[in-house]
Amino acid sequence: MVWTGTWVAERLGVELIGGEELPALLGLALRRNPKRAHLLVSSVLGKHVPQRPSVVYGSGLGLGVRVRELLGDEEAARSVVLGYAETATALGHAVADGLGLAPYLHSTRRPVAGVARAGGFEESHSHATSHLLLPEDPKLLAGGGPLVLVDDEFSTGNTVLNTIRDLHARYPRERYVVVALVDMRSGADLGRLDAFAEEIGARVDLISAAAGTVRLPEGVLEKGRELVAQHETAHAAPAAVDGTPAPVRVALGWPEGLPDGGRHGFTPEHREHLEEVLPALAARIAEALEGTGAESLPGADGRPAAGERPGGEGRPGADSRPGSSQRPGTGKRPGTGERPDIGDRVLVLGFEELMYAPLRLAGALEDAGHDVRYSTTTRSPVLAVDDPGYAIRTRLVFPAHDDPADGPGERYAYNVAGADFDTVVLVVDSAADTPELHAPDGLLAQLSAHVPRVVLAVVPAYEPAVTSSTPTVSEAPERSSMLPEPLRGPAFSSYAPEEVGWLLQDLSGVELEAPTEEREEAIQSGGAHYAESLPVEYQPSARYQELFHSALDGSAARMARAVGTVTETVLAELPLRRGRHGRDPQGHGPVLVSLARAGTPVGVLMRRWAKARHGLDLPHYAVSIVRGRGIDANALRWLAAHHDPADVVFVDGWTGKGAITRELADAITEFEAAEGISGFDPEIAVLADPGSCVRTYGTREDFLIPSACLNSTVSGLISRTVLRSDLVGPNDFHGAKFYRELSGSDVSGAFLDAVAARFDEVAETVDVDVKELLAADRTPTWEGWAAVERISEEYGIHDVNLVKPGVGETTRVLLRRVPWKILAKRGADADLAHVRLLAEQRGVPVEFVDELPYTCVGLIHPQYTRGATGADGKAVVSQ
Repeated sequence: MVWTGTWVAERLGVELIGGEELPALLGLALRRNPKRAHLLVSSVLGKHVPQRPSVVYGSGLGLGVRVRELLGDEEAARSVVLGYAETATALGHAVADGLGLAPYLHSTRRPVAGVARAGGFEESHSHATSHLLLPEDPKLLAGGGPLVLVDDEFSTGNTVLNTIRDLHARYPRERYVVVALVDMRSGADLGRLDAFAEEIGARVDLISAAAGTVRLPEGVLEKGRELVAQHETAHAAPAAVDGTPAPVRVALGWPEGLPDGGRHGFTPEHREHLEEVLPALAARIAEALEGTGAESLPGADGRPAAGERPGGEGRPGADSRPGSSQRPGTGKRPGTGERPDIGDRVLVLGFEELMYAPLRLAGALEDAGHDVRYSTTTRSPVLAVDDPGYAIRTRLVFPAHDDPADGPGERYAYNVAGADFDTVVLVVDSAADTPELHAPDGLLAQLSAHVPRVVLAVVPAYEPAVTSSTPTVSEAPERSSMLPEPLRGPAFSSYAPEEVGWLLQDLSGVELEAPTEEREEAIQSGGAHYAESLPVEYQPSARYQELFHSALDGSAARMARAVGTVTETVLAELPLRRGRHGRDPQGHGPVLVSLARAGTPVGVLMRRWAKARHGLDLPHYAVSIVRGRGIDANALRWLAAHHDPADVVFVDGWTGKGAITRELADAITEFEAAEGISGFDPEIAVLADPGSCVRTYGTREDFLIPSACLNSTVSGLISRTVLRSDLVGPNDFHGAKFYRELSGSDVSGAFLDAVAARFDEVAETVDVDVKELLAADRTPTWEGWAAVERISEEYGIHDVNLVKPGVGETTRVLLRRVPWKILAKRGADADLAHVRLLAEQRGVPVEFVDELPYTCVGLIHPQYTRGATGADGKAVVSQ
């Protein structure tokens, strides 16, 4: 028999290393996912590959028995089992059943209004990353007994560690057990679990059915993308079958109050109740398979009511199939003592997170003697190739049909079409029984086109009881749960998806650019705010690009030192930050939130430093803050719904006079008063603080940060952020554009790599710097603000907003605004080459002065009009 990983292994050079049992448990496929090229496809999970329900359930049940043997009955009775959405929800249920004594909860991507979050975490390699924990009983995770975490695959360990970090900070306990079908950690990852356990002071055990690893050759991600591109349009599904009857609906009679899964918790008492009613539920499905007890569904233009309906025994079409006038065999129902002889090969198809109820129904049908397989639909985009050496042979594509919080999108059913099933029993919950399910391109229509008969069974979506006493954990208002997930590269920005998530909306298709002179006139006249439009992106000349690369070569080590210093300072002081907000200081790592866009490259570099020096995989997001308008409140709501606000560290590139520092502090105060969410610390961590405005910095020297020399082409090809009422509603993220057309000039990656390459050589110096900084008095003096006020009056400007101090801000004036003149500190030529070139190109005079607290200061032309300076936009020296 051909191994179902052969096709991928031969073309990509991927190797499965381990015992003989691994090829029987795992096949290989290719993802349509920029984070991982390959997908390990389990043959016993029941997600992508239809399998006998007894095999699927038995795999998890056996692991649960092993956990009980490890813990002993007393500890097993104190434990809680936690499974991962969407793939491992049924596996986690089965482990809990094997344990026998423990309640079960699985993570979910479906928020429920009024149900408090007990935690959440990120799955960094996934196509959809955010997990919510929404137990009906807020005390479910609060006990001190062992926590058993169940996933189908334990690869890098990142997901499990992220979960334990989050929960251990909220509900510390002494013991964790990690359970997986396969342990596929690489040699480099094998020691992480032990090191992590020592770090948090808890015992962490691991149980798996098999162990091995995947050997990936160099360049596998790019080769995988090329293969997906070559085969994307082929082998999606075989030709449709003509003349198939309409789907029918069966009324299961699901007991009121019995949860359909573990989204909000599933207790041993729930388990006993389900065991009691399973035979009767399976009997109702068997009746439908025999052609009775089912109701024909209307066409795609008529919507059936959500939930269950009375049966339609004997309705026309319910028992027909192509080429025959009646169903073969009548048989007797399960439970009457005789095996029904209906002659069908049946697939029970679950729905995304709803895996356990369909699995147990399939198992009951199998126990009654039917030839049954089980699998579920999924969010995961995987390439289909009709080859016996490939794990995903066919793919059905259909729109999401449960109104997902992260918006519409494609969903998939694999290895269903062309698998010679006579009947598919589709099991969904009532929240997913929507017009989209019954639409002409919906799942029911897709199944009916490829399988002779389709039966729909709807179980009521469990609605947890919500009481006013239910506590919340840093929970944002209900509207935050409907905010979209962060934008990530390569769909938005040229950064790798794990480097940063943008809490922005994509306005790439909107014309927002205006000539610099028009913008300046509108801004100064009060006719427009600077954030309502974008300057035309500056296209650097060849000479200017040479200056950028020269500056990068000369300052990369200095940059690396500042990155290391500010990152180590943040890591050292995070417990103090948490303590100031009443949190347990022994929490997990920081959540980096950079101020888009100048802060974003800095946030990426800080994340890289933490990864390189400490093995930390820090979450990093970019948010918008607008002078005079504050920070994006919806972004704060999203952060509060997914992380502890006390862990958030705001990041920027540099300080000038400190306007953004003050803006952020005022905005956080206003937000917390309005929303009732506390814990955000308005302090900003920056590379350079020449204005002495913050406590956390890499240096207070005003030096050239090369990323300040360019705009989007050094910031992931993302524009400045935009806040305009006709584009950004009250519940929207601020906007920005992705300049894909500038990819030929993009140096974002080169900038990051050049600085990160110097991390090792500055490490010892950073250690010394941090030790000195932590012992020093870093109280802000705000001397930069005082200097700006003095310069504003001395030069007759009388508006501090038109005085931009520091190398970074001066560069911005020359690139985006209408400059009047540049003040440069005498003797600071080393950091001024690019400023002098830009000033020359814009016709701006450079005035050298003594005793300037900054390397340079850019002055925007006061009282600007095009008539005052000439239509060409070049500055005119005032008389």
